[in-house]
Amino acid sequence: EGRKRNQISVGSCSEVSLPGKVSDADIRSLNASIQAPSGLEEPCFLKRLPNGNIGISFTPREVGEHLVSVKKIGKHIANSPFKINVGEREVGDAKKVKVTGTALKEGKTHVDNTFTVDTRNAGYGGLSLSIEGPSKAEIQCKDNEDGTLNISYKPTEPGYYIVNLKFADHHVDGSPFTVKVAGEGSNRQREKIQRQREAVPITEVGSECKLTFKMPGITSFDLTATVTSPGGVTEDAEINEVEDGLYAVHFVPKELGVHTVSVKYKEIHIPGSPFQFTVGPLKDGGAHRVHAGGPGLERGEQGQPCEFNVWTREAGAGSLAISVEGPSKAEIDFKDRKDGSCYVSYVVSEPDSPYKLFISPAMGDAHKLEVFQFPDSGVQADKPAAFLVRKNGAKGELDAKIVSPSGTEDDCFIQSIDSDTYSVRFMPRENGIHNIHVKFNGVHIPGSPYRIKVGKEDADPAAVHATGNGLGDIKTGIKKGDLWPREEFGAVCDLGTDKYKLEPQPYGSHAVLLESGIKTDFLVDTCNAGAGTLAVTIDGPSKVSMDCTEVEEGYKVRYTPLVPGDYYISIKYNGYHIVGSPFKVTCTGEDLAERGAQETSSVVVETVQKVSKNKTLGPVLPLFKSDASKVTSKGMGLKKAYLQKQNMFTVHAGDAGNNILYVGVYGPKSPCEEVFIKHMGRNNYQVNYVVRDRGEYIVIVKWGEEHIPGSPFKVDV
Repeated sequence: EGRKRNQISVGSCSEVSLPGKVSDADIRSLNASIQAPSGLEEPCFLKRLPNGNIGISFTPREVGEHLVSVKKIGKHIANSPFKINVGEREVGDAKKVKVTGTALKEGKTHVDNTFTVDTRNAGYGGLSLSIEGPSKAEIQCKDNEDGTLNISYKPTEPGYYIVNLKFADHHVDGSPFTVKVAGEGSNRQREKIQRQREAVPITEVGSECKLTFKMPGITSFDLTATVTSPGGVTEDAEINEVEDGLYAVHFVPKELGVHTVSVKYKEIHIPGSPFQFTVGPLKDGGAHRVHAGGPGLERGEQGQPCEFNVWTREAGAGSLAISVEGPSKAEIDFKDRKDGSCYVSYVVSEPDSPYKLFISPAMGDAHKLEVFQFPDSGVQADKPAAFLVRKNGAKGELDAKIVSPSGTEDDCFIQSIDSDTYSVRFMPRENGIHNIHVKFNGVHIPGSPYRIKVGKEDADPAAVHATGNGLGDIKTGIKKGDLWPREEFGAVCDLGTDKYKLEPQPYGSHAVLLESGIKTDFLVDTCNAGAGTLAVTIDGPSKVSMDCTEVEEGYKVRYTPLVPGDYYISIKYNGYHIVGSPFKVTCTGEDLAERGAQETSSVVVETVQKVSKNKTLGPVLPLFKSDASKVTSKGMGLKKAYLQKQNMFTVHAGDAGNNILYVGVYGPKSPCEEVFIKHMGRNNYQVNYVVRDRGEYIVIVKWGEEHIPGSPFKVDV
């Protein structure tokens, strides 16, 4: 509790050229994996080498002959798999890393404490450093380009720090180091509250569900909400204002499972949205299912309550702790809304240091300023846009900056139009949601930071789905020749024979794995979500080799965990978690690397718009739950019909669930003249049709894909 971590990784990989020419266009659609002599297989990266050949980069873990498979959409390219020999000197050996300097025994606050790491004789491997203690120490790393690195850390509080230093996934000698840091602290004050949270009663199909959030200072007119059921049906949900600034989304679910609730303000997801909402028993509770969002986590003003929401419904029962830390004491207030959400507000008496950007000094004249002609839509990357600010007589300095989704900041260009009006020009460099901070005498003006959507495509995180066995229970490095216990056969066979080839042994309790492949992968389906930035991060007890390749329906992510334990996989689209993210994945198996602190691996891809093959572009049909056998029909028009007259029958589908009524009439020479269906309410329909040829007709009545009892009907005209 109260300990803070920071970490940094420096890659160093062996690069090997592969024979044959492969063009640049191909390199994006290829993926590669390397299998070590022991059978362990991991993803590796393809890159263009300076001589124009294609090469792979990987971390050698074993001596001997390795096989590199390079595939395009699952098929080996020419000459694949390639053979590569790894010599003794190339395998990363943490024991041969030399560390010099006293900074791993003792350090001082507010200065850079430096030590040197020499990996010249240690082969290839990535270096990762994490430091944990009373403050989040700033880490800097300078590569001396000669196989040595200078690493420094700068803590702001005294006390004991733990430093993990790993090379090629193994601790170097002496790691983890305990460092005693002396010196002045920063007089930061910490205020903490703890509350026990009960589990919310289970919601059932057909009962009214509600999700509440507080968002002061907006008009409900600009709020919209939709709910997507597990079957993929998206419907609008109702939003109402419960009390000042507190809103509730209401919907009635028709099926069990995880629903997605999207709440948008002016077409942009509010902080916390898209929400996960489980109907029926919770699948997986726990801390990773707690969400928080609101203005009090972004900005604040001295002496005024800073407010935010915390949603714990999906996490189940537990103890919720909230602490606020800063240069002065904060008063924390907590309100439980009894529906799995609660509302926190804190008041700070003195402003924060200027670079922390959280608490600004008291308002002063800033409240007089107003913004107009703000571009709500149509803003594009790399094209300038502007808005106006009216000072209304306030005296002082105006400044503005734009913060992109990836976190880079850029100044806005401010010009005075007349004595009371400024024009603010800005140029976004990427697509996605940007924040524009407008300050007057160092204080945010009302409504700042302003959120603005850049780019025309609707990259909607709520439309992205991830599936695959890499999000379920996994094993560390499955290898060729592994024995599989009998009780797991079923699970293995369910995963499909293309993944595993098993040879059951005569003594019956095990099978031998004949061929290994990387089992831990998952698909991120971006088919209905436009183009955006996909960021996948895996946090766990070891670093993982991972890669991400484009496939037809989206992007496939592969990774190889080296240490058993819990891994948390976050998948974000344009900065927002997708449905179900973060995923908690439990890994079993043996240690293939040494444990250290939590380690983070990530990959970021700019996606292109995807259209799925089997679904044509356009609306997705909902998953109907219906029973055509419960539909009844009656009327003369199902037995006998007359020329040029309105022939009629009725269809009653009130007890048959939900679906679409299809009626077709086919004649001896040609289709019928006209068919007219009128819905009389409650799934009762009246059907009229007109024919102009004598003879035998066929009337087909279907409820969804299925014929109703009696259909097709034979009708004499």
